[in-house]
Amino acid sequence: MTDFVEPLGPRILIRKDEARQKTRGGIVLPEQAEIPTITGRVVAVSLEVENDDEFPVSKYDKVLFHPKNAIPVDFESDNLLFVVPVDDVVAVFRRSEASPSHTSSDSGGEEQDGDADLDEFN
Repeated sequence: MTDFVEPLGPRILIRKDEARQKTRGGIVLPEQAEIPTITGRVVAVSLEVENDDEFPVSKYDKVLFHPKNAIPVDFESDNLLFVVPVDDVVAVFRRSEASPSHTSSDSGGEEQDGDADLDEFN
């Protein structure tokens, strides 16, 4: 028997990413720094969201969400799970595949990396 949490209605279950103590540039963040949005991975999606073509979020997507209406789930000791209304998800991180148009003939001899900006988020 396995226990799991299934979100209902227009909600998804997100595992919040660990808080960073230092930025990539080396700036140390104070422990009480209040950040209005949080990133995490989608753990489960309600049937309502799964069947809604207007909200393209699926399991394992990395998302940016506003924590105001997020409900912490007391399912794990570290409380990293949150049930979040889909309206509070403000972005989904996507990777784009390099297309043939980004070859050396278009960029003056340099190949472009479409994932360079996203590397910071992984």
